[in-house]
Amino acid sequence: MANLNDHMGKPIVAVTGIGVVTSLGVGKADNWAALTAGKSGIHPITRFPVDHLNTRISGMVDFLPSSSKGASLLTYDLAEIAAQEAVAEAGLKSGDFGGPLFLASPPVELDWSERFSLYNSDKHDIGAERLLRVARGLKELDVFETTQFGSIADRLADRFGTRGLPITLSTACASGATSIQLGVEAIRRGECDRALSIGADGSATAEALIRFSLLSALSTHNDIPEKASKPFSKDRDGFVLAEGSGALVLESLEAALTRGATILGILRGCGEKADDFHRTRSKPDGSPAIAAVRAALADAGLGEDEIDYVNAHGTSTPENDKMEHLSLSTVFGERIGSMPISSNKSMIGHTLSAAGAVEAAFSLMTMRESVIPPTINYDNPDPAIVLDVVPNQKRNAEVGTVLSNSFGFGGQNTCLVMAREPV
Repeated sequence: MANLNDHMGKPIVAVTGIGVVTSLGVGKADNWAALTAGKSGIHPITRFPVDHLNTRISGMVDFLPSSSKGASLLTYDLAEIAAQEAVAEAGLKSGDFGGPLFLASPPVELDWSERFSLYNSDKHDIGAERLLRVARGLKELDVFETTQFGSIADRLADRFGTRGLPITLSTACASGATSIQLGVEAIRRGECDRALSIGADGSATAEALIRFSLLSALSTHNDIPEKASKPFSKDRDGFVLAEGSGALVLESLEAALTRGATILGILRGCGEKADDFHRTRSKPDGSPAIAAVRAALADAGLGEDEIDYVNAHGTSTPENDKMEHLSLSTVFGERIGSMPISSNKSMIGHTLSAAGAVEAAFSLMTMRESVIPPTINYDNPDPAIVLDVVPNQKRNAEVGTVLSNSFGFGGQNTCLVMAREPV
């Protein structure tokens, strides 16, 4: 009989369902096949004009009916599809989930189609007065609802029958991992036996592209899109904006075993530390990231020598990759040059609010399938970053524990430690 409590006497949290959507496709099977084959989902942007833009590529999800209908609708659909896969795999009823919902999603912003619905061509109207008059005349609530940060989670809660007030959060690039952390903590506190954690982001809009470009954060390698994202390489020049979703069904191990669920993995530990150095840049000494990694290891009850693989944040920006190497080398010491550390973002791009959840899903699959996905486009190693990035080709390996890193703009750092088996 497996021990049902962790080293701190709290309930062990198991994963019983996983769902994924990225630019590589819908569902775990298609994503895993493409990921382990080293296939890239990065492609030219066709959703909006890119003339005169420095970056003209992305990892947008362009194959769903809602892909051209605005960020809010697409984010909802991405979340629903991933959650449906996860809930079905867990063997639960999609209309009666019976636990809380934690959703990571992008900040709310009116899509252009909604802005046009508030537009009136009478040139004599003053802007604010025109907006109010037209808004009062609208006969539906669609535009209003899409301006509410919690609207997507509210719809998901109705769709899946979750309990309590659904939580919506946005902690930049750490959001998806934070949604999982909140689910883990709720189960550990005894507030519920199961939780649905989702990270979803369909906000690769023209505005987002321009804003990140102004920060010099995006790659401008447009000629060969699939080669643009190159984490830890010497010639890396920025991340690739992308969309996607990841969903996990989390349960106490006791509740999962009692109902005969298949255990897909264990959430051993969560670490979270804030970085108040800059709005976008990480602290140069990497101390908040170091502290987040160490907090996750401590929460998991594991030492530095007990992690088999690191699913890196690995954005492909010059500064972030350098900082992540510094933080990992500080924590893991001499092991850093030989332990496998790869980046899914080399193939799917940076899915922003969804990234932590998507990468947690891939980390769990890495352990279950005994295959480590590669870091593709690693053709020009950076001599200042000496890592085993599993270059260009997958690697068969027994992986019992994974550290998955998420370091966000604005200073949010969240790290997850996952295991293949219970303690």
